[in-house]
Amino acid sequence: MWSYTLRRLLAAIPTLLAVITVSYFLLHAAPGGPFDQERKVSEAVLANLNAKYGLDLPLWQQYLKYLGNLLQGDLGASFRYADWSVNDLVAAALPVSLSIGGTAMVLALVLGVALGTVAALRQNSAADYALMLVSNLGSVVPSFVMGPVLVLVFALWLRWLPAGGWEAFQWQYMLLPVALLTFINVATIGRVMRGSLIEVMHSNFIRTARAKGLPTRTVVLRHAFKPALLPVVSIIGPLAISSITAALVTETVFSLPGIGKLIVNGAGNRDYTLVLGLVVLITVIAVALNLLVDLAYAALDPKIRY
Repeated sequence: MWSYTLRRLLAAIPTLLAVITVSYFLLHAAPGGPFDQERKVSEAVLANLNAKYGLDLPLWQQYLKYLGNLLQGDLGASFRYADWSVNDLVAAALPVSLSIGGTAMVLALVLGVALGTVAALRQNSAADYALMLVSNLGSVVPSFVMGPVLVLVFALWLRWLPAGGWEAFQWQYMLLPVALLTFINVATIGRVMRGSLIEVMHSNFIRTARAKGLPTRTVVLRHAFKPALLPVVSIIGPLAISSITAALVTETVFSLPGIGKLIVNGAGNRDYTLVLGLVVLITVIAVALNLLVDLAYAALDPKIRY
């Protein structure tokens, strides 16, 4: 297990390098620059800005300089946020995104597994149909439609919650975005858990356990639950990454100062270092999540050996 983990960590290095390289040159190949505005600055001012940020150097030298700073943990200075480094911007925005996304993923995992289990054990019942309705709604209705609907109902009509903004991790500002991300993820986890548990419950070893006279609770919790969780575990990594994509919409709709909003602003402002820093961060998170999913697979299924 330890050798497998070490190999995966070493394999992440060329993955990170490839992502950084492709993203770096694609950003610089796009037309325009970080200092192009509606009101153009003078040539002298533009030359000073390019010299300050090293944009007057050849592209390959800029790339090597960026890699050197990255190895030291320095994501560079932001081109559009004066007196702010990318490290400072990420340090301010990451706790917001982690609190919203992390809370939503934990709630979605607990609720999705619980609802999927109930639906599987009561197949073709009202609970089963209700779960499938929620799953279909969560899969069909996009987040950029569902988010404004939540704001319309709970903020404008009922006036129970604020329409957006952020105030020192107060629950009133977290409830709507967490509810949106939780609903989207519950739709997927619940459907996968339902189908997996139905398949496991028709397996030969479950029939054997029932033939021995074991109660249904023992059969489900001791024999069926762990193998039924394997497909759920396999989608946690991709689902967490897709939640980052959904966070772009969620944080924009609810005006949250998180990573998603930083990505939108950085891309719109052509802030090279900010976009690249966020790409590196998301890539590291994706690699770490996929590694944790593989390790969880081995913990759930004794037949898996790395």
